Amino acid sequence: MSEPVLEVVGVSKSYGRVRAVSDVSFEVQPGEILGVVGDNGAGKSTLMNMVSGAIAPDSGHLRVAGERLAPHTIGRARAAGIEMIYQDLGLSDNLSVVENVFLGREWTGTVPGLPVLRKKAMRARTQTVLESLGIDLHDMNVLVEGLSGGQRQMVAIARALVAAGEPRVMVMDEPTAALGTTESRAVNDLIVRLRDRGYAVVVISHRIPELLELADRLLVMKGGRRVHHGPTSELDVERCVQLIVQGSAALERNAA
Repeated sequence: MSEPVLEVVGVSKSYGRVRAVSDVSFEVQPGEILGVVGDNGAGKSTLMNMVSGAIAPDSGHLRVAGERLAPHTIGRARAAGIEMIYQDLGLSDNLSVVENVFLGREWTGTVPGLPVLRKKAMRARTQTVLESLGIDLHDMNVLVEGLSGGQRQMVAIARALVAAGEPRVMVMDEPTAALGTTESRAVNDLIVRLRDRGYAVVVISHRIPELLELADRLLVMKGGRRVHHGPTSELDVERCVQLIVQGSAALERNAA
């Protein structure tokens, strides 16, 4: 295997007496989909917020392409190539597709004495990124409020890809949670295309059968701890549920 693009080494995070994440390690390779599962309160969100730089770990560290992530901030993580797409997507309904893709990262130029937005360039870049992913939204000027849930997810992915310097790692929090079967399939097909283009994709999901089909490897969390990290071929739905519910007890029972 090649060098991991992302290495998470022994990270822990506490809030007062509550241990949200305890000594968790995992890695992700380029061109790989890592699924992350666990019950509510398992520590998935805290762990991924540490990956994205939103939360600094109390102990442990991250390495991106072999280099330690420090200081631990969203800006530093993004500069290193980590982008996170949250479940709420963070889109503005009253803005167009192009405006959302470049929100906070607008391209500007100058005319004598005045800064101006490079609208044509931003539109062309958005179109190029969407076409490269096999996405056809027809009208780049349509307001996001008029898009379906699946289309909104695709806009959020496109926004991550037009960041200054394309990301190495894309973290997606419940990308199909609010979608029907057809749109879920379209989003999952897009995730596979991202993997095939060499991105490392981390997907948090409660949809276990879907994730077992989609991911190359699975990270199972319980009570803030890692209870499994390995190929999805080692698991089925029943075994995965056992790990989520019973944690290390399921491992001990199988070993016996």
